[in-house]
Amino acid sequence: MSEISADPVSLRSEDGVARITLARAERHNAFDDVMIARLGEILEHVAAASDIRVVVLDAAGKSFCAGADLDWMRRCAGYSPAENAADARRLGRMMADLDRLEKPTVALVQGAVYGGGVGLVAACDIAVAAESARFCLSEVRLGLIPSVISPYVVGAIGARAARRYFLTAEPFDAAEAHRLGLVHEVVPDDGLQAAGERITLALLDNGPRAVVAAKRLIADVAGTRRDDALIEETARRIAELRATDEAGEGMKAFLERRAPSWRNS
Repeated sequence: MSEISADPVSLRSEDGVARITLARAERHNAFDDVMIARLGEILEHVAAASDIRVVVLDAAGKSFCAGADLDWMRRCAGYSPAENAADARRLGRMMADLDRLEKPTVALVQGAVYGGGVGLVAACDIAVAAESARFCLSEVRLGLIPSVISPYVVGAIGARAARRYFLTAEPFDAAEAHRLGLVHEVVPDDGLQAAGERITLALLDNGPRAVVAAKRLIADVAGTRRDDALIEETARRIAELRATDEAGEGMKAFLERRAPSWRNS
């Protein structure tokens, strides 16, 4: 087991699972520049760690992430145009690193999930919400727009739903988040961690290389024209994977009715 404690974000890794925890409970885990930088550093560490196969993103306290920290927003108001652009790029890069992380990511969310918090959820592969969770894309109330997080949120809920919630800044509950496709499952508040463990175990049951390849496949084929080039590319990918030791072990284990080696590692 290893642990990195870097307030306002902590990282704990054990048995192939990295748990990234937002740890500004007293501020409802609201974003500021320090938190964005720490998340970026931790994501870089996780990406490079060969022993980590699954990443869980959760939060301490009552809220998952209540959007932007007010003190940070006050500082931003005094930034020059160049400083403002650099600040926005750092948030954009961190969101992209989470979205593009090759390892599967699971978000466990409770309480307030506002602004950038919604972006974090949308950038994860799988999201589970507690019944208490309340979501809001509140930027327009402040004369802003959810610009940096928009690729991930629109990808999750679609343009039609975004036309409502980006423009009205109406809060919505976990059931609506599930209906929109922002979260995959809603559970009782006391069942959030158990749901995360269940999903994590399901991910660990699968071939590590295959999971990485499947995630990359989704990103590459989503919205792509179904032409001969796509047929050729998808055929190439499965043929390449079939030739790996992992696929050979998976098929052999299936035929021998035993667990594959990666489930014992």
